[in-house]
Amino acid sequence: MMRALAPFGFLFASNVFMTWAWYGHLKRASWSIPLAIAVSWCIALPEYMLQVPGNRLGHISQGGPYTAPQLKIIQEAITIGVFIGFAILVLGERPRPNEYIAFALIVAAVVIAMWGRPGHGVVTPPAASSTVQSAPCGAISGA
Repeated sequence: MMRALAPFGFLFASNVFMTWAWYGHLKRASWSIPLAIAVSWCIALPEYMLQVPGNRLGHISQGGPYTAPQLKIIQEAITIGVFIGFAILVLGERPRPNEYIAFALIVAAVVIAMWGRPGHGVVTPPAASSTVQSAPCGAISGA
């Protein structure tokens, strides 16, 4: 049960950071674009620190219950929900009725995506070839 719910918490928290990174600077019209970009990048780092474990915990290749497309659809629904709250509370902008309808359709997409989900089975990733070695980012292999 925890494995099924943990991704929602991580993805919600990561979306709070990402929404601030993408839209928080709109409240700071006096900032230059380079400053807005730099601040946004600093806010985006914690977003990735939450998003990556959320997706890994939830993905079937890691023992979670969801496929990658299901995780993406869940993430989009969370993003819209977080954004609506942000738009109202921070930007002072109320979504129009058609935007709420669009949000409801995204939630419907989550429901549709969950139908027939693979359950708690684990998909085994393809075995790595014995002749190919993977190196961490920036590392030079074979030198």
